[in-house]
Amino acid sequence: LALALALPSVALDNGLALTPPMGWLAWERFRCNVNCQQDPHNCISEKLFFEMADRLAEDGWRELGYEYINIDDCWSAKHRDAAGRLLSDPERFPSGIKALADYVHARGLKLGIYGDLGTLTCGGYPGTTLDHVKLDAQTFAEWGVDMLKLDGCYSSAEEQAEGYPEMARALNATGHPIVYSCSWPAYQGGLPPKVNYTILAEICNLWRNYDDIEDSWDSVLRILDWFFANQDVLQPVAGPGHWNDPDMLIIGNFGLSYEQSRSQMALWTVMAAPLLMSTDLRTISPSAKEILQNRLMIRINQDPLGIQGRRIVKEKSHIEVFLRPLSQAASALVFFSRRTDMPFFYTTSLAKLQFPKDTIYEVQDVYSGKIISGLKTGDNFTVVINPSGVVMWYLYPTA
Repeated sequence: LALALALPSVALDNGLALTPPMGWLAWERFRCNVNCQQDPHNCISEKLFFEMADRLAEDGWRELGYEYINIDDCWSAKHRDAAGRLLSDPERFPSGIKALADYVHARGLKLGIYGDLGTLTCGGYPGTTLDHVKLDAQTFAEWGVDMLKLDGCYSSAEEQAEGYPEMARALNATGHPIVYSCSWPAYQGGLPPKVNYTILAEICNLWRNYDDIEDSWDSVLRILDWFFANQDVLQPVAGPGHWNDPDMLIIGNFGLSYEQSRSQMALWTVMAAPLLMSTDLRTISPSAKEILQNRLMIRINQDPLGIQGRRIVKEKSHIEVFLRPLSQAASALVFFSRRTDMPFFYTTSLAKLQFPKDTIYEVQDVYSGKIISGLKTGDNFTVVINPSGVVMWYLYPTA
């Protein structure tokens, strides 16, 4: 309690993001492509966002909870207007952000936007310096923006310590509900003592702790390794309204195999991570879509308890086991293979995984849908895990 009383009164307290946000984010797939002359189909423009909003609304994504359509860097004009306000690039976003938000809202979706707490954004567009925090928060609210990702390029540690809480206050003061995603911990190395997660959870709904994801399996593994090496610090700080964000889902792009795609989805779900896809929904393959639209997977990710999972086993055989506790005494288990040779037969029991004695479980395989009934805690079982693949189980006690 003493600690709580000592915190600055910046509590976000916006009642938002009670489960991890789900949606689509432009960055990993489309980056800062502003070349609309040569590449009109893929450049950062209102056309891209109109088209992705249509896909979210019409291709079954929205009904599953994918509701945010998020603009990233490089959307704005190179200069603020005469009143000091941010403007969208007049050639690429001729209708303006308010019109885009209206379009998105008319389809039952929400619009996210990007800012940067510094002199410039990472892509070299106008940043939000401390003297512009209130004005930019007001501008975003007037446009009808529903989420803000605030980056940290071109700012000092001191400016970040002042600016990130200041933006939380400014967003709250607008009276318009805006989910607040901050990159603050990523710029401070992601760990205590430089990062105070108690304060962070009072300020932001989600935060980027670590490096940007790239379109490669190496990048996914690097992020996983960092998060689970530091799980004792990171796991307890996540919960309803405040989430660790290991960055976007790259399923459906160029860098992951089918098995690796299934692994990213399962591991992000067990981490209670935001599910923000960054892929071309206009051309996504049926297999990638099937992974991203797995209903049981999404239900597990969106579990109302909001407990982040942990790695509980790391075998010499390069098999790892992750556990996430869920509501109503259910659990999610992920068996993950880092092997690169052939499918591996992994034998264990729920007793070895520290499940309570004398309990009987019903198990559903999250990907295949197969049901195993009457699994006792003491029973040995074997799962066959493909190289760089997963087997994921949803378990609930029946006795």
